[in-house]
Amino acid sequence: MNTDLIIIGAGPGGYETAVRAAKAGLQVVIVEKEHLGGTCLNAGCIPTKCLCHSAEDRPSPQPSPVMEREEADAYLRAAIGRKNEVVEKLKAGVAQLMKTPGITLVEGDARFIDQHTVAVGDEQYEAKHIIIATGSKTKFLPIPGAHAEGVVTSTEMLNLTTLPQRLAIIGGGVIGLEFASIFQALGSQVTVIEFCKEVLPNFDRDLAKRLRTSLKKRGIEFHVGAAAKEIKTLSPSLPHNGEGGLCVEFEEKGKTQSVEADLVLMAVGRAANLDSLNLADVGIETTPRGIVVDEHMQTNVPGIYAIGDVNGLIQLAHAASAQGRMALNHILSPSLQGRDGVGPIPSAVFTVPEAAMVGQTEEQLEEAGIEYQAHKAFYRANGKALAMEADDGLVKILTDASGKILGCHILGAHASDLIHEATLAMRLGATIHDLADTIHAHPSLSEIMLAAAEA
Repeated sequence: MNTDLIIIGAGPGGYETAVRAAKAGLQVVIVEKEHLGGTCLNAGCIPTKCLCHSAEDRPSPQPSPVMEREEADAYLRAAIGRKNEVVEKLKAGVAQLMKTPGITLVEGDARFIDQHTVAVGDEQYEAKHIIIATGSKTKFLPIPGAHAEGVVTSTEMLNLTTLPQRLAIIGGGVIGLEFASIFQALGSQVTVIEFCKEVLPNFDRDLAKRLRTSLKKRGIEFHVGAAAKEIKTLSPSLPHNGEGGLCVEFEEKGKTQSVEADLVLMAVGRAANLDSLNLADVGIETTPRGIVVDEHMQTNVPGIYAIGDVNGLIQLAHAASAQGRMALNHILSPSLQGRDGVGPIPSAVFTVPEAAMVGQTEEQLEEAGIEYQAHKAFYRANGKALAMEADDGLVKILTDASGKILGCHILGAHASDLIHEATLAMRLGATIHDLADTIHAHPSLSEIMLAAAEA
């Protein structure tokens, strides 16, 4: 079958690009081997946000330990059920989008035959342009016991029916902290083991430390600068551990320590999903991070593009969507020299409190030798935050001497929403003085942005 564009992968980057391409007049074949919506919809962004909401709404437990455990399990099952309903509703919406005229959805595993031909089962599809959007898969540490029974990924965590009393999480990045926040709120005893000196290594260190302190006050135990060495399966017959379970051994400050758990979440990042694509035979360049692309998301093979997690640039669903627009723009108008690039990309962590950032951190600016000024404001001085009983947090805006915004970092309620004011300002070249001159509604959390701009 001949077509204009083949897209491999129906995650956010893939299916949104397919719809845009079809509306632009292209005939599109989109291939998906598992679930419409990809990791984000089925085992990532949406399911975890559903559980975040359920965790925030969990009622106070009963005083009886037995009743508390039974109620916790029942509440977890109800939360998982609600999550499944939301996911299925959104998947149905994606399925409807795939019925857009000009789109042909093909189910199966895609592999390259040559630089313009893709096979799915016994069928072959040929196109001048191909976009690879196969996403990523969970990484595992190369340590003994990494695949032992009771060691799970985020996918399994999203389908639990029994709440683990003791949960150990290896990895203090976005995935690890979100699950730590969720399951602590649901009633688990949570321990996080992070290899780097601070959680959220890619975030502003000040912000990350404040978040860790806040989560610690909620009951989560942290070990930072700690390297997991082994996961052992314990016997219920041992006198020191009548419940059995698992034991995570790690090295911290030169000493070997351990933590026992009923369940261990492996949350050490994700790797580009290149399985079965047959990239080497068609000459597509890759690195350990993923497929190599240029500023248009095009690979070293003309006409073949890679967007989203698979290129290893930035593993965010909204980044994949933006990269899909860039690739499609280049396909439709390869000689057009207009406003391109994805611009500043915000990131958010849906813990309690939330964290969000855009642009550069203080550490990055210092390392690059760039002079900057930090403008801060705190939630505790904001009327809306106090009214919401959400006074834990701050806004930090980083600028150069002229007021150009270099980065913005927010810790606190609705940080994931507030960050977009700074993102838009950076995109349009607005300065911190422009923010300070912008009227903000009162009372609102957005006034914390205003207070930081005026600081």
